[in-house]
Amino acid sequence: MSTNDRSTDEPRTSEDSADLRELARRRVEQKRGFWLHLAIYIAINGLLIAIWSWTGAPFFWPVIPLVLWGVGVLANAWSAFVERPVTDERIQREINRMRR
Repeated sequence: MSTNDRSTDEPRTSEDSADLRELARRRVEQKRGFWLHLAIYIAINGLLIAIWSWTGAPFFWPVIPLVLWGVGVLANAWSAFVERPVTDERIQREINRMRR
């Protein structure tokens, strides 16, 4: 039984603690991965802007990778900080909705 099946009144078992620990470990890894992704995004795009500045090109071409890659960074941020794991309760609600 996962931690999502239990009411808050029931004591947690060691299996529940292990599940919770694994979920927490994955979330920490996601957050760490996001910060690395963001640092690389800033460094590379900063370099592209510097190259654009040095070449004197009239069109600000770094906007293309800034926007396209930025979408990926935002998706990564959503995944790391906003998105929550699917619970058994949410699955059951969706099943009930589909049966109507």
